Amino acid sequence: MRINNLIKKKVALFCLAMFLILAAGFLYKSKNLTDEIASAYQERQSLAVYDRQNKLIYLKPNALGYRAEYSNQISAEFKRLLLIKEDKYFYYHPGINPISTMRAFKNYIFGKDNLTSSTITQQLVKIILSTETERNLKNKFKEAVYALGLEARLSKDEILQMYVNSVYLGNKVQGVKSASRLYFGVAPEMLSNVQIVRLLIAISNPSNANPFSANTKDAVSRLSQRLDLDIDLSQDFVIKENEKKQRFVEFVDYARKNNYFELENMKIANSKHNQLTIDHALTNNIRELLQTNLQILIKKDASNGAVAVIKLPENELIAIVGTPDPTLDTNGYQINMAVRPRPIGSTVKPFIYLKGFEKDLRPFTRVEDKEYKYTIQSGFAFYPKNYDYEYRGEVDLHYALSNSLNVPTVKVFEHVGINDFNEFLLSDLAFSPIQPIENYQLSIALGGLEMDLLSLSYYFTIFSNNGYLKPLELYQDGGWPDYQTTSKFMQDKKIVEEKYVQLINKILSDRKTGIEQFGMKSNLNLPYSNYAVKTGTSRDFHDSWTIGYSPDFLVGVWIGNSANTPMDKISGQSGAGRVWQEIMNLLYNSEYNKQTPFEFDLITEFNEDGSLAYGLYGDDYSEHVNLLLDDRLIINPHDGDIFLLEEGMGIPLKSGNKVEWHIDEVFFEYGNEAVFLPVEARTYKIKAVADGEVEEVLIFIDGE
Repeated sequence: MRINNLIKKKVALFCLAMFLILAAGFLYKSKNLTDEIASAYQERQSLAVYDRQNKLIYLKPNALGYRAEYSNQISAEFKRLLLIKEDKYFYYHPGINPISTMRAFKNYIFGKDNLTSSTITQQLVKIILSTETERNLKNKFKEAVYALGLEARLSKDEILQMYVNSVYLGNKVQGVKSASRLYFGVAPEMLSNVQIVRLLIAISNPSNANPFSANTKDAVSRLSQRLDLDIDLSQDFVIKENEKKQRFVEFVDYARKNNYFELENMKIANSKHNQLTIDHALTNNIRELLQTNLQILIKKDASNGAVAVIKLPENELIAIVGTPDPTLDTNGYQINMAVRPRPIGSTVKPFIYLKGFEKDLRPFTRVEDKEYKYTIQSGFAFYPKNYDYEYRGEVDLHYALSNSLNVPTVKVFEHVGINDFNEFLLSDLAFSPIQPIENYQLSIALGGLEMDLLSLSYYFTIFSNNGYLKPLELYQDGGWPDYQTTSKFMQDKKIVEEKYVQLINKILSDRKTGIEQFGMKSNLNLPYSNYAVKTGTSRDFHDSWTIGYSPDFLVGVWIGNSANTPMDKISGQSGAGRVWQEIMNLLYNSEYNKQTPFEFDLITEFNEDGSLAYGLYGDDYSEHVNLLLDDRLIINPHDGDIFLLEEGMGIPLKSGNKVEWHIDEVFFEYGNEAVFLPVEARTYKIKAVADGEVEEVLIFIDGE
């Protein structure tokens, strides 16, 4: 018997020696072992999304179905009690406890099953390698080797932190931070001693000894004595079913806020920890404001709405709301309307006027607001109308834009040129229309262009950012999600000179000139002066828009129905305007308001004919004032226009006077207007002759 025992001891010592030799070899490759564990550790972390104040918005279950919110802090008391219970020599051993290891080998040699007494480092390894249920010598050896490797590369505090974040504590929560939220509704640093003890008990038996288990009073009593804690055992350690359900509801609300609804389809995850520019509290307030206003607007057949808020000049998206209530299935509330294209109405007008100012028009340029006849591509006559079906005669462009007049906008659009404006949309703004841009023609000027609220709000930032289109930021460290719209939102370029932007801002910030259209009392009026605003209403009241901004922030609002049904005469002002006004007031009383004034240093005043007007330094008033009045020989087409050859297409020829029209030096027709029907793809010279005056333009017909 003594010989057998001696042999067993020698075998045990031999095994231990072999273990140490092999461990030394593995330590040589400790970097690879550490990298393997670190990679697996990160994979077990839940995708976590936080707002700009580091408030959790979403915690996605990991591959195991657990919610694991990692933390880089451990409270001193939790750390102290954890080490007493699990590994009191943690700061002294090299990853394995030699005495415990010898004991385990001895027990194995003598046929005993007790192979426990793992260090915290070994426990971490078996958690990461998922070998908790396979307790054998092979796995114990493997865990020990990995533990030695981790200890050679990582600090003790790093290892302890990984353990606290990795330990499973029952009910599909991993790590102390998530468990604290589920079981007690508090952050881990707020845990009381009795709560810490209840979590420590769950480490050994997470399914049957977690705080939601039937009764852990005896276990709490035993562990508190071992930890030398004075805990009141008279309290109730049994959590009732209704209380459990409530805590589950609260935890789910903690782990997935309603505000994640709009972010979900943006594919925002670029790492396990994503801190966004979104302001969660502000977004909540905005959603509540939207809900409140829709309760009133629903009487006018408006059931849905969306809001986008951008912090300027950084271009940080701080709020996006695409539905008043993402928890409901009615009224299309499961659709994120902030990213659904809809006809944008008159909100396109500032961009048209901007390009017009680039082409020598000015706010003081005169235009005839009257009935005009246009022959559109289909050959039918088209007569643009103003919103109120009235004409005002000769007005200037400042007045026309302030009052959102349609007919003058078409005249400005003509001056800019359809092709040039299309190129501005496609190339400068990188806009992607939902149908070929050539299909829109004059309907762009009348609000027929479709765009989603987020994109429209983004494009409007050029007016606050001095003509620059900056990247739209969603992450605190910069950038935008890597998905199909990345190129659109990640531009960084100068779109237009600042002086032309200042002309637009001057008009849109002038609330007095727009009184005729919008009234003295209006949703567009705020008790501040440093803001600009533009409304839009699509055909038959399907969409109500308001986009307004100060130099510090921009608010875009859409009101309508996700089913695209019409509202009961809700305009941009009466619908989106009322929501926009409340949100702007909210922001003016927030940290985002820096009271930054608009810059108007590049524009000047003109006092001609007894009226005050705005233009640029160096402008010759007489040169710009009559550019849109119909005394030019050729109003349409424009020099350099390109048309796609299609069957039955007609190109309207228009003049301010009766003229002789010539096509390639051949007389064609006499009159103010004519329609030219090209038959082949090539360059054509259009000439108008009247009273000895001659004007020519070249147009290009493309056959491809």
